[in-house]
Formats: sequence, C-alpha cells, structure tokens
Amino acid sequence: MSLAHHTSNARPEAYITLTAAEMPNAPVDNDHIESVLGMINGKPSRAKRIILRNNGIQSRHYVLDPNTQEPVCNNAQLTAQAVRNLFASKNELNQIDLLACGTTMPDQIAPGHAVMVHGELASPPCETVSTASICISGLMALKYAYLAVRNGDSRKAVATGSETASILLRARNYEAETQAKLEQLETRPEIGFDKDFLRWMLSDGAGAVCIEPQPRTDTTSLKIHWIKTLSYANELETCMYAGATKQANGDLIGWNRYEGAALMKESVLAIKQDVKLLNDNIVPYAITKTLDRLVAETGLQADDIDYFLPHISSMYFYHKVADALADMHFVIPQEKWFTNLTTKGNTGSASIFIMLDELVKSGRLKSGNKLLCFVPESGRFSSGFMLLEVV
Repeated sequence: MSLAHHTSNARPEAYITLTAAEMPNAPVDNDHIESVLGMINGKPSRAKRIILRNNGIQSRHYVLDPNTQEPVCNNAQLTAQAVRNLFASKNELNQIDLLACGTTMPDQIAPGHAVMVHGELASPPCETVSTASICISGLMALKYAYLAVRNGDSRKAVATGSETASILLRARNYEAETQAKLEQLETRPEIGFDKDFLRWMLSDGAGAVCIEPQPRTDTTSLKIHWIKTLSYANELETCMYAGATKQANGDLIGWNRYEGAALMKESVLAIKQDVKLLNDNIVPYAITKTLDRLVAETGLQADDIDYFLPHISSMYFYHKVADALADMHFVIPQEKWFTNLTTKGNTGSASIFIMLDELVKSGRLKSGNKLLCFVPESGRFSSGFMLLEVV
C-alpha cells in the first residue's frame, strides 16, 4: 500500500487559542506625561496640548520609572512577561515550539529580538524568528506563526508585538521646540506628526497570542481565515523611520554612515516622520488600495464583519478611515468598531495584540462572530488585514 493511503491531504487549520498583554507600570494620564518623560530644557511643552487634543489619547503606559526616568525593564523582558501571561503553567510555556516576535525598536541592533525574548523565557530550544518593520511587524510575526501551524511545522506557536518607545521619548533626546512649529500646529494639526507628535502619542506595551491547530474548549478561540499584508515601497518613499536621516531626494542615510558625535547632534536615532507624505497617502494606500484588492481576492463584504479592530495612530484618523470605507461602499457601522487607543495609547506593533486580548476577555464575543483586524504602517507605506472567526 502506498504512503498516500496513510496520510491526509487536509492541511491543519490555525486558531488563536490564548491571548495576553503586559502593560508596564501604572497608567499615565495627560497631566502627568511630562513628569515621566521629562521637560525639554526644563520648560513645559506648548505643543503637547494641541497634539493631545487631536490624537484623543487619555492614558498610556511607559516602562519608565516616573521618579528616575529610567526603564524598569527592557523590550525583551516586557515581551517575555506577555508570553508568560498566556499560560497557566510553566509546563505549557515549555511546550512552545515556535516564537515569532515583532517590534519597531529592539533593545539592540543584533542579535534579533526573538532570541533575546527566548533567553528571558529560558524555555526549551525552539524555532525563533524576528520580524523587522514598524507597526506591521507584529502582524508579520503573527502571520509567520499562522503559516507554520497551517503547514504542520508547529503545534504550539507564539507570536508577539511589543514596544518600549518611551526610552527614546525622554526629554534628553529632544531639542527645544520652535515658535514657527507651534504656530503651524494651531492651523495644521498634521504638521505635528514628526518628533513632537510622536513624543506625545507613542507609548509602551506588549501582547502575545498562542496559535494551535485545534481550538480549545475552555477558552474563546479564533480561527484565522487569512492574513494579508502589502508593501507600497515600490511607489512611495520612506515616511516614518529611525536610525537614519532623510535627504531632499527621499533617500535615507543610515546610522552606520555617521560618526559617534553626529549620531546625537543630528538626532539620527530619534523616531521621525515625513508629515506631508503621511497626510497625503496613509488613507488612500492603507485603506482604499489595499482593501479594494482584498475584496477582489477574498470576496469579503462589510456585512460579514461583526467587529472591526483598526490600529489607528491617532483619533485624528478615526473619521478619515470611516470616510474612506464609506467612499468604497464598505460601511462598517460605528457600533462594530473596537479600539482601545484612548486608554492604552498607540503601542505600535503591540496594538493589535492588546486590542484582541481586551476584546476576547470582555465576554462580548459569540460563536460565529467575524473580526476584521486592520494594521497600517507609514514606514514606507504597508498595510495588513486579518480575518478571524470566533469558534
């Protein structure tokens, strides 16, 4: 009898069976941000009020100790704790056979973030993969884990997204704001989407999911129907970046081209955005062009969606996304939207994990509900969507 008679051609499915998050320290409200991040040149920021009014964030978390402004943990340690939070026992943690970790800024240039997280966990040998990008890096890690389970290469995969942006957002890393920039902020809020905007919006957190080939009976499991990501780097220049400076022609000069003193003098390591490029392109590319293609490929319809989980960098973009969906005749009623941006802040690659964990544990989900997750990224303009179904 041939081997074919003994094996099944059916591919395993992949289910998110466990979710977890780790938010460092106590939440920080808008009145106390500068007590944690510090004041530039000892003076309160005049831009903060304008930027917070537009981004709508009310509280967030930082790994920084508010008394010393030093981190209580690094990125790998924060991520490892999110992974531990997934499991009820060390024994189950030790069964992980794949660890896929995404982040914008790992603790070091090399080695990769995932091996450092694995080292913190001290779990048995397993496959590790580090995905490098900005907000979409967490979804990329999740897709790697999803595909590994679907291919039968993994039976207990863990994917993570994490950020410790506050370490770079401390006052010591910034120059004084200019009067001209403040005047522009009053009439054009989007002009603040550079270092100042990022300072008052980005925050810290980590999230993790466990992906397995069968759903669990004791938890809410989410079947992964598909994960789609697209890059538009062939059409657009770099928008959000760190460890480089941007030239007039759109090219980047990387950190390794600079001498040590110049790295600080020219703020090469700071996180920056090309604000005009962002405002002109993020919605048309991340929503319209990408969703048009996904609808054609998958047959997805707005009526199929019970919950829409958008990772939006700011509430400034909330209605812009809604308007873009309406223009496409892909209307998702506002009562189906779920975001915790205002209470958890913009946690970048961790955001979709933290949203999923809160929604799953809210008790609102019912069998058969379909969740559409959306993760845009302005790095060089990428967009990702994920369709999940409650089982």
